[in-house]
Amino acid sequence: MKKKRIGSTLFLTLVLLFLYLPIVVVIVYSFNDNPARIPLQFTGWTTRWYEELFAGKGGYGSALVLSLQVALWSVLSSVVIGTLGAVGMVQATLRSGKGSRGDNLMESIAILPIMIPEIILGLAFMVIFDALGIKGNTIRLVLAHTTFCIPYVFLSVKSRMVSMDTALFDAARDLGATQRRILRDITLPLCAPAILSGAFLAFAMSMDDFVISFFVYGVGEGTLPLKIYSSVKTGVSLRVNALCTLMILAVFLLVAMNQYLQAVRAKKERMLQKA
Repeated sequence: MKKKRIGSTLFLTLVLLFLYLPIVVVIVYSFNDNPARIPLQFTGWTTRWYEELFAGKGGYGSALVLSLQVALWSVLSSVVIGTLGAVGMVQATLRSGKGSRGDNLMESIAILPIMIPEIILGLAFMVIFDALGIKGNTIRLVLAHTTFCIPYVFLSVKSRMVSMDTALFDAARDLGATQRRILRDITLPLCAPAILSGAFLAFAMSMDDFVISFFVYGVGEGTLPLKIYSSVKTGVSLRVNALCTLMILAVFLLVAMNQYLQAVRAKKERMLQKA
């Protein structure tokens, strides 16, 4: 028993090292004072890369702003479309009593963008946008990102809807509530955690996307992943390490905030139960 525990601990330690050691290296090297084209040696500590991160013509400020704009608009569009699609499909299935072939086909079509290889999807977007004469880079990016973000929201909301008690809807109808009132007062509040989860996942996928953005975007430095890729081709700038460190810090802050809110909510629930 003791040997199994030691083996499990050793295995877990190796997994954690494999996952987090590269992140630690990235953070440490963001303070490296080595201006070489490929700075492998650590020559001293500095914060110059953070100071130069958004400054000058080669800074990452405009690329970050563009990525945030595209991600926010894509998430907003995908949340509306994905939520309404999931709610409508589940309600249609509940009314018919079982999923029809048409429902299964529509669900397969809805999640198709995340099953198609990105390089094929990006090429398809480029061809159709050029054929339709859509020239604006931001519009092209938002349309493309919305398409592959919808399935994440759709699947998250649909999973929540399937697990909900249908007696709630029946009781609301018996009390005279309209379908719109049920959607506003029952369905959306109960699906809020799933909608939020799908929105965060869609935001992360939009911010991280490179392949589709590479095909869709025209002339210019493009989104943050495109800017990072183009800068890394000419050398590993330690400003990239500084940018990655700030993004990692932002993720950890969001996770910590989420944990804090969950703890506060659980404390309130315990207090209500005792009262």
